[in-house]
Amino acid sequence: MGESGIKVSVVVPAYNAGQTLDQTLASARGQTYSNLEIIVVDDGSTDDTAAIAARHVAADRRVSVISQANAGVAAARNVGVAASEGEFIALLDADDLWASSKIEQQLAVFATSDPRVALVYTWFALLDVQSRVIKLGPQIDHEGDVLDPLAYYNFIGNGSSPLIRRTAIEEVGGFDATLRARGGQGCEDWKLYFEIAERHHFALVPEALTGYRHTHNNMSSDGLQMLRSRDLCIADLLPRHPALENRFREGRNRLSRVLFHRSIARRRFSEIASLAASIGRYDPAFLIRILRNLPTSTWMALGARRASRRSLQDLRETSFQTPESVSLQRTFNWKALPPRSSGNLSPSDCADSLR
Repeated sequence: MGESGIKVSVVVPAYNAGQTLDQTLASARGQTYSNLEIIVVDDGSTDDTAAIAARHVAADRRVSVISQANAGVAAARNVGVAASEGEFIALLDADDLWASSKIEQQLAVFATSDPRVALVYTWFALLDVQSRVIKLGPQIDHEGDVLDPLAYYNFIGNGSSPLIRRTAIEEVGGFDATLRARGGQGCEDWKLYFEIAERHHFALVPEALTGYRHTHNNMSSDGLQMLRSRDLCIADLLPRHPALENRFREGRNRLSRVLFHRSIARRRFSEIASLAASIGRYDPAFLIRILRNLPTSTWMALGARRASRRSLQDLRETSFQTPESVSLQRTFNWKALPPRSSGNLSPSDCADSLR
């Protein structure tokens, strides 16, 4: 799909993203749907983020940069949305990638969907540092009225998948930038999706068109902060939906179990203790169930804290269900794109999709 009257605004919040931003912007510029504006919001970076973004600005008239003092990802996204002109907003984190047909396929779903649809998401793939697919995300298919499953968990799974009607974001006031000030940055995506679902329907492109990097250093790797963020969001949302109280509680327990097991696998002993305390305050009976289900090898490793290599391997394998290494022979490929003076990309210039 080439140029059309529908403009899509791609908003890329970036903080010290020098290692990945070039690939991310290449995947945005390489979309088969070309009527885009790409807005990079440099959120106070101290590395070469600004220089990398500037190279893309020089090469492609669709790319622009906004620089600001560090204010957090929610504030950066809101600044980008406010500066944009598109009818649709596509958010893209600075370490994630898109398959080349992502925006085109999402717009096609919008074109054939009920007018109540305000958000179209895709499945995703987990990527390693070389942008290789290591595992496909869950292939869920929640569509239409999705408020109940969203109360339970963020089934979209990341912030780079959805294409959203601009009016839907504006109706809810954008991302909640107060979470950072309240000590609970992390669940801004989930809260926005929920607030949009209060008013609109969702639809799905059932393909893994989003490449999501989940590293030990990104925001979602901080278990305590994620739980704090979830609790703050529930406190804001529950008064409007008391009938969903059990779903919120079940979802909070689900998230806490995942984070607890992940901390064990990574041998973050201080975080394990803090998470256990948080879970115990929220739902003591659930903490007891988690602890009862831990295998003996895990207890031995936790008690010793200096377990042998074999014990640590046992811990990884038995304490929780880790993603298996998947040899898919696929990658989200990207390549440096040539300077662009017109609004059209030839197929040979576009970044490859999954292959």
